[in-house]
Amino acid sequence: MSEAIYLLDRNGELIRLTKSAYDSESVLQELLAKYPDLLPGDQISSASPCQWLFIAREVGIPCEEEGGNRWSLDHLFLDQEGIPTLIEVKRSTDTRIRREVVGQMLDYAANIVSYWPIETVISKFEAACEQAGNDPDQLLSKFLAEGVTADDFWERTKTNLRAGKMRMIFVADEIPDELKTVVEFLNEQMDPAEVIAIEVPQFEGQGLKTLVPRVYGQTSMSKSKKQRSGDNPRWTEGRFFEELASHNNPECVKVARDILEWIQPKVTCIWWGKGKANGSFIPTLTHAGTDHGLFAVWTLGRVEIFFYWYASKAPFESETKRLELLDRLNAIHGVSLQADSINKKPQISIDVLKNAQALEKFKAVFEWYIEQIRAM
Repeated sequence: MSEAIYLLDRNGELIRLTKSAYDSESVLQELLAKYPDLLPGDQISSASPCQWLFIAREVGIPCEEEGGNRWSLDHLFLDQEGIPTLIEVKRSTDTRIRREVVGQMLDYAANIVSYWPIETVISKFEAACEQAGNDPDQLLSKFLAEGVTADDFWERTKTNLRAGKMRMIFVADEIPDELKTVVEFLNEQMDPAEVIAIEVPQFEGQGLKTLVPRVYGQTSMSKSKKQRSGDNPRWTEGRFFEELASHNNPECVKVARDILEWIQPKVTCIWWGKGKANGSFIPTLTHAGTDHGLFAVWTLGRVEIFFYWYASKAPFESETKRLELLDRLNAIHGVSLQADSINKKPQISIDVLKNAQALEKFKAVFEWYIEQIRAM
């Protein structure tokens, strides 16, 4: 019997979707290029979910200095930290996915490090933007976090390339056990590079299609090693507030400290960011095996609301629930988030929360948010 998943429609009818094969490898490649979120950033890093900047598809890779291209990589992305992410797509019916694809990917990575200057990455990004009719400067500006310049981002990418700090991802409709074993081994041994596999099966029925990404290869050992060896040390409470005070007034610092002291006993942990220039802390609640980052407080004097990530986790995958959260936030005096914010990561100035009533309402909103998660 075919593997299946079930959807419950608005009328209470159960819809059975059965697992089906992709018509071709190119179909999955096109889906990844169009919908980068099929690479589930929150599964790859729950504390700091990866965001993706599409660089190019069918990327030529040389095997010698100033030589012609010998190989072709399916996709190249950069995440928000400027980490090159190499994607190779195969269908599970392709026998190369068991062994040959691993050596192929390692060839790609080694030669990119050896023969790609940062200018090559930038030119590929600009060419892909031009082909798609996009302005590269506008697209990059929209992607970057507040306070991060394009020069900062490309310099960080250059540093990662030189250090061999990259992410190699094998994508297929089904990841065979042999590849899972190899990927787990490589991911534990390689540093600072990361090797993972992502399975993206499709389920179809009654005119509907659902894609369900799953990440493989991240063992507890590999996560621990990479956390210890990161290039940028995590921010500490002392360093965070020192930096916050250097750019903001004392009232702003007081509000941020109030938020930290209030939320700390209500969550599982406080995740301190690893940003090179800007520090952050993210209150994180773990419930039923899932990590929920509530929001981020930045040294830039802003609170970032994670609607974009709420949308991938129950119960806020429901647009209705996210709209309710949006309404509660907009009830705070001085907050006016647009309706489309429920699919983005809007920011609120800490200055707004200097008002005692506004701060109390902000706290009440996220106490309600926590209650919704714990009620599941």
